[in-house]
Amino acid sequence: MKNIETITTKYTKKDLKDNLKKAYVIALKNSEFKKLINTLKVKEDIAFNYTSKLEDTLEELTNCSKCKSLHECKNKVTGFVYYPKLENNRLLFDYVACKYKKKELKETENIKSNFFEMPVEIRKAKMAEIHKDDAKRLTIIKWLTNFYNNYQKDNKLKGLYLHGSFGSGKTYLISALLNELSKKDNDTVIIYYPELLRSLKESFENNDFSIKINKIKKADLLLLDDIGAETVTSWNRDEILGTILQYRMDNKLATFFTSNLNLKELELHFIINKSSGEAIKARRIIERIKQITEYQELISENRRK
Repeated sequence: MKNIETITTKYTKKDLKDNLKKAYVIALKNSEFKKLINTLKVKEDIAFNYTSKLEDTLEELTNCSKCKSLHECKNKVTGFVYYPKLENNRLLFDYVACKYKKKELKETENIKSNFFEMPVEIRKAKMAEIHKDDAKRLTIIKWLTNFYNNYQKDNKLKGLYLHGSFGSGKTYLISALLNELSKKDNDTVIIYYPELLRSLKESFENNDFSIKINKIKKADLLLLDDIGAETVTSWNRDEILGTILQYRMDNKLATFFTSNLNLKELELHFIINKSSGEAIKARRIIERIKQITEYQELISENRRK
């Protein structure tokens, strides 16, 4: 019985090896595949074991040759190529950053902000790259510069509630400030507020909920972006936002907001219905925001056009 099993295993291994070699020979008919093998300087008796993976690499390299930006990336992991290296007669595959990803990583290598659902331009926002071509922005830029210069001396400074027109650059301006301060090892969190609420609702019954809330409450610097764009419920107004604001107010932690609504409009936004006490609850949120921020308005050209 043992001999039969041994013979069967032997033939199975031989068949597998023959099939791998056949697949490799077929793949070599592709001149680009052959070029990849030559580039890697890998011997045939090693390469044929990895034909399928090497074809995956070739497909991703082909995508890269036609790609003009990270936004166009068609690879499995955006900005990376599944690429092998030869080590001890084996091919080891790993994800290697493309030229666009390398550039992005270099631009953001010192930024230590924690982001939640924020686009790339916000993740790499820098004060040095803030546009000063619009005089309407200069007051805000001066405020941000003063905050940056003074925060290391006094980390109990009030943050900013920045209200203004669509596309005026509110989020970029504050994110640029917070990114710069994150380089000095300040714990910084930048959050798209409507998406945060959806995420918290989904994670309410597991440990992620408490971890996220505590991270937000206790961050040295916090930006809640686009407050007022969310659908308000008593839960997210009183239990989530109210709790975050109360903690940050009690501990004098710098908190920032961007919104298309001024504070009066935001107060009306927080009134869910006409039942008794709703106006008081909405007012309580606004008073907390006023306690921890200064107010500025930015009405400027739409930079998203």
